[in-house]
Amino acid sequence: MPLKELAERRTLLHRKSDAPTLLRHALDDQSIGPVAMVSSFGADSVVLLHMISQIDRATPVLFIDTEMLFAATLTYQREVAEHLGLTDIRIIKPTRAVLLERDVDGTLHHFDPDACCALRKTEPLERALHDFGGWITGRKKIHGGARKSLPLFEKNGRHIKINPLANWTQPMVTDYIARHQLPRHPMVAQGFPSIGCQPCTTPAGDDEDPRAGRWRGQDKDECGIHFVDGKMVRGPFRKAS
Repeated sequence: MPLKELAERRTLLHRKSDAPTLLRHALDDQSIGPVAMVSSFGADSVVLLHMISQIDRATPVLFIDTEMLFAATLTYQREVAEHLGLTDIRIIKPTRAVLLERDVDGTLHHFDPDACCALRKTEPLERALHDFGGWITGRKKIHGGARKSLPLFEKNGRHIKINPLANWTQPMVTDYIARHQLPRHPMVAQGFPSIGCQPCTTPAGDDEDPRAGRWRGQDKDECGIHFVDGKMVRGPFRKAS
């Protein structure tokens, strides 16, 4: 079955499923194949990580360490993995040789943020996903921009991308974290509703979109690991309606 058709069928099948049910089925879906979770261990990441821990703690979790993350994120990643008992955390990094060749002084993000994201995130993730048929993301429609029409399942190159929280609201996220007494990223309390690399992340106001602090002031609102119809999702910030 073509991947686009498979994604559309699974989206239709799970249109009324809750997120844990969708996850259980996706992890066992022979048509998709092996599935990994890709997590930033950011502001809301603990929700899906907790769900995964309740289903299968040995599920591969890919964490992209761009080597420009906040120190708080690196500490949070270790603490959450231990707290939830996740046993297959894979730290994904750009290779030293490539960094020396293309960003030797660590300033590429100033001149070409797309190239920096490709170097430090997109390319390492592509290599890490080579043996997987699908991957799980924490994206939501409430993030706005190109995510406003986010499906539960979508074709992404040769993979199926799974978005269990696509239809979740922020109160649903907050309630889930509180109900299960899950640890929050410490920077959320400091005004960071979305947390990426240190040079390209600022706080966001209560009246702004949650991702307004990412690449603020630039013609860019995605790092490039997410694609639609084979094209990198990026462009000017568009506030969700």
